Amino acid sequence: MRILHLSDTHLFGDDTLHYGIVDTQAALRRVLERAAELDAIDLVVASGDLSDDGTDAAYRRLRALIDPWAAARGAAVVYAMGNHDDRAAFERVLGARDAVTQVRGYRVITLDSSVPGAGYGDLDAAQLDWLRAQLQQQQPSELGTVLVVHHPPVPAATALLAALQLQNPGELLAAAAASDVRVILSGHYHHALVQEAAGIAVVVAPGITNTSDALAPAGRERATIGAGFALVEVPAVGDVRAMFVAAPGPDDGAVIFDLDEGEVARIAEAAGPASVSASHGGLNPTPDSGR
Repeated sequence: MRILHLSDTHLFGDDTLHYGIVDTQAALRRVLERAAELDAIDLVVASGDLSDDGTDAAYRRLRALIDPWAAARGAAVVYAMGNHDDRAAFERVLGARDAVTQVRGYRVITLDSSVPGAGYGDLDAAQLDWLRAQLQQQQPSELGTVLVVHHPPVPAATALLAALQLQNPGELLAAAAASDVRVILSGHYHHALVQEAAGIAVVVAPGITNTSDALAPAGRERATIGAGFALVEVPAVGDVRAMFVAAPGPDDGAVIFDLDEGEVARIAEAAGPASVSASHGGLNPTPDSGR
């Protein structure tokens, strides 16, 4: 199975620019135009932070771009929740937040790792029980399972992302390792990453709205203009393979923000685990928003 893995589109329901700079709808169009050069795709995965304003209109815009692209290629589409997404609007337009989809002999499971009002991720006991039931009690899939979760179950590369990472990766990985999970597809970090965890390949797609600079000085958080996608191949037999492809634009590399240690600490406190009492709507399209 060949998967076009997209993430962190951060669309708006209107023509608002992300950080007042990035036209996220244009960035997604550019990515899909670049991906149109691929020979064949079986599945399109959009792994969270699909909308930045959490409006129905933003999700309808997303579907208007991705669904026809996939349909023209006979590909299935799977959408997953991220920390910027609104649960009610997501369900109205895109469907269930935790779901199972069968694609060409593979099982695709999406999990909502978001915590309302926060930027970090967490999977509650009920979700983990549901996941174990799907993986262990249901009929195993013919060719294995692809697990999609916005927050990666592997460590982050920067101080801010570390404060906003998945809080219980061990529980997720334990459930996955005891099953037929072949690969975990994630986003959130806004940069390409592949890491093996519990014997499973974890693929983090590049951000479409911007690119996190994993080489920024320690303690700082820097983002630049840039968009791309992952092409993930899950063969019937053999190892998973992932390739990362840029969708070049005229302003690539321009700095969007460059936060010092004090700003990073403030955002981490506001959007990290201590922020659970904040409202979901409080996460706005600024560097304060937890990516």
